[in-house]
Amino acid sequence: MVEFAYSEQAWQSLIKNPEDRTVAVESFLKTAGGKLVALYYHSGEFDGMVIFESPDDATANATVMAVLASGGIRTTRMTRLFTAKEAMVAFAKAGKIAYRAPGKP
Repeated sequence: MVEFAYSEQAWQSLIKNPEDRTVAVESFLKTAGGKLVALYYHSGEFDGMVIFESPDDATANATVMAVLASGGIRTTRMTRLFTAKEAMVAFAKAGKIAYRAPGKP
């Protein structure tokens, strides 16, 4: 999941010529080897979010770098999402390892 904040120039363009960015984002992700799951807009610190699938983390990072280099996005925050199945594997692995918290013997 990548939360994004548009640049001032991008906002000016979108207000002057409203454009549904879904098709453009979907096409871009496809060329990068990914797949768009969802595009949402929201208010707050970020202007929206894109949930997408990528073949690997390096490709996901490169995808975000390319978007930032375009100048249309001011900032992003990427969060790796895990399916419930992936989380179950992690839970099982976590149950087999121990961590000593600070101040505990």
